[in-house]
Amino acid sequence: MNIDATDRKIIAATQGGLPLTPAPYAEVARWLALTEAEVIARMGAMQDAGVIRRVALAPNHYALGMTANGMSVWDVDDACALTLGAQVGALDFVSHCYLRPRALPDWPYNLFAMIHGTDRAEVEAKRAIIADLLGPACRARDILYSTRILKKTGLRLKNTEG
Repeated sequence: MNIDATDRKIIAATQGGLPLTPAPYAEVARWLALTEAEVIARMGAMQDAGVIRRVALAPNHYALGMTANGMSVWDVDDACALTLGAQVGALDFVSHCYLRPRALPDWPYNLFAMIHGTDRAEVEAKRAIIADLLGPACRARDILYSTRILKKTGLRLKNTEG
């Protein structure tokens, strides 16, 4: 799908979230001088094409009491990393999961999975579940706990208008 200037305007207008109004798509349409139906259709087409992954609520996990947050890192055999990574990513307690290249010799980890919990004991229990799932394909592991939020947003595109 090739996105045009109007699609980019819709993305720019909604990338921080939909307005919290009874008719959010109508509000976006008003901002951009479009119809509500056009905004809905274009966002649907972009979602179908994978340009927009999803339109969803983004709860604040800290406000929900999930204050222990750890990026678990795993050195997984490359031959199984894609399959096992997909299984780890499917766990309901993993918020995001990535395969990344190792930075040898100092950083042997290639699988990353973010785990949230109410305390570190809960996160460690969840990490043990991942370790069991990975089994002997995992050669090493560690976890990096968050200590402070410095920035928390999704990708933000520059406004290309003008």
